[in-house]
Formats: sequence, C-alpha cells, structure tokens
Amino acid sequence: MPSNLDLQGGKAFGLLKAQQREKLEEINKEYMEDQKYRDEEDLPEKLNSFKNKYAEFDLNDQGEIDMMGLKRMMEKLGVPKTHLEMKKMISEVTGGCSDTINYGDFVKMMLGKRSAVLKLVMMFEDKANGTSCKPDGPPPKRDITSLP
Repeated sequence: MPSNLDLQGGKAFGLLKAQQREKLEEINKEYMEDQKYRDEEDLPEKLNSFKNKYAEFDLNDQGEIDMMGLKRMMEKLGVPKTHLEMKKMISEVTGGCSDTINYGDFVKMMLGKRSAVLKLVMMFEDKANGTSCKPDGPPPKRDITSLP
C-alpha cells in the first residue's frame, strides 16, 4: 500500500482486497493459458467463482486460507468440522506440505479429478445456493387463533 495515502478502516481494507483480487486474477490467467486445462468447460466462469470464494475466506489477506479461514468457511457452509478434520482437509489439498491452502492448491483441487472433502462441500454449497429452502422476506403475520 502506498505510504503517501493515509487510509484507515474500510478504505484500507477495500484497497487490500482489490490488490488481492488482482493477484488472484493473474493466477487465473496462468490457468487459462495452461494446456492441461484448455478442455475444461466454462473455465473463465469457474475461475472467477473460485477467485471470489477464495477471497471471501482469506481472513489474513496473505493469499492463503489458514485454519481459522477454513473453520469459518465450513461453518458458513453449514458443515462445521473439528480441528483434526480441518487439518486433514488442509493436508489433503496441499499434499501435506503446508498448514495453509494457497490459491494455486485451491484451484487445482477444484479443477482436479480427485474428490477432496473440501471440493465436495464447495460444490454442494453451489448447488444448494441455486434452490433456497428458506422463504424470502419476513414471516407471515399470525393471530392468536392460529397458534397451537
């Protein structure tokens, strides 16, 4: 962040997130040019979706999802996991070489053929978002006679 700008709070956070998204977009371009993923259907849309999901759960803004970011992700998806389960998920995604999930590992997992637990949860969440079970708006008004 440029030192001549004295940004605080939301403006600094917005600038930080914009810089993060630019970095993720550069990585997405590498995947678009990669021969291995040329045949992938709807690749630009998938990569954009992955970028948005990843940026949402990168809590420390270091370009990596750590244990707390994964915990938040799982809770938000409605699938809370124990500490050991999350460690196993991170190990499965990174191949056991890191305690955090970087964007490259995340995209490889989502585009890969292996069925990682995190990938299955993310895909389930995307399908669940298409059809909402909850009614929109406030609940209907009830009178005393309709109560049990």
